[in-house]
Amino acid sequence: MSAVFLAQYALVQSARAALLDYCATLAPADFTAPVPAFNNSSPRDLLVHVANVYQQWLGVVAQGFPPSYSDPVLVPDVEAVRRLFQEIDALVAAYCIQREDSWQTTASFAVPGRPEPLALTPLMLFTHVLTHEFHHKGQVLSMSRQLGYTPLDTDVIRS
Repeated sequence: MSAVFLAQYALVQSARAALLDYCATLAPADFTAPVPAFNNSSPRDLLVHVANVYQQWLGVVAQGFPPSYSDPVLVPDVEAVRRLFQEIDALVAAYCIQREDSWQTTASFAVPGRPEPLALTPLMLFTHVLTHEFHHKGQVLSMSRQLGYTPLDTDVIRS
């Protein structure tokens, strides 16, 4: 079963690669420029946030790893974002392999900042981080439009 989820994640990686290739066409200053309509976050800031959310849910919550989050300031450009996601790719692969036959098994997960554990399945955690990434992918494209660019198609199925 984990092969299916790894195949699904490969589709996410492909869409992310298209987004990062597009982001590489932005002027470096625009990639890190605060966009007022997005709470003064930059495209870079949102991409680092996405990586940090994978770390939070699949690393800290699901596997009990100590928190280890990236500071956007230390991720200065698209190539650094690509390197950051290589680490996330390894985390996701390990997560999928460990959940081989337990995708629908509900377990209690302690979530930092929450008083009570949450009853979740590994599938719920996996789906959460994927949909979260796609939500912010759309925001990055909207930010680039506000910065004067014409976004490209970065969907899983691209025309």
